[in-house]
Amino acid sequence: MSGDSRRTTPGRPDDSADARGARSAARHAGAGLQFAVSIVVFLYAGQWVDRRLGSEPWGVLIGVFTGAGAAFYSLYRRLMADVRRDEREARATRETRATREARADREAQEERGGGGNRGPDESEARRK
Repeated sequence: MSGDSRRTTPGRPDDSADARGARSAARHAGAGLQFAVSIVVFLYAGQWVDRRLGSEPWGVLIGVFTGAGAAFYSLYRRLMADVRRDEREARATRETRATREARADREAQEERGGGGNRGPDESEARRK
């Protein structure tokens, strides 16, 4: 192992874009491999059914289409999970940014001698 004990997780500020891109590419390559394997497994299952029942092209056809359907469904679920995860990360980033901006605004107001959280009525009374 390297001497760097820091570990990064998706969505952390110290996580590089290259690292996130590599993880994304690996996930999508895995999805493609799963797609191909699913079709091949169901193809062989259809051939096995054809040999056992003597129903020559039907087992293979049903197997291939079933495998493709299962693969598409799996791919759809994976992509929707990625979309939800990306939306959560974007929302967390927006909330973090809004929190930082609100904190900076409060600090700037305190530096100007603004006090704290004043309502609109108190601010207007102070101006008059």
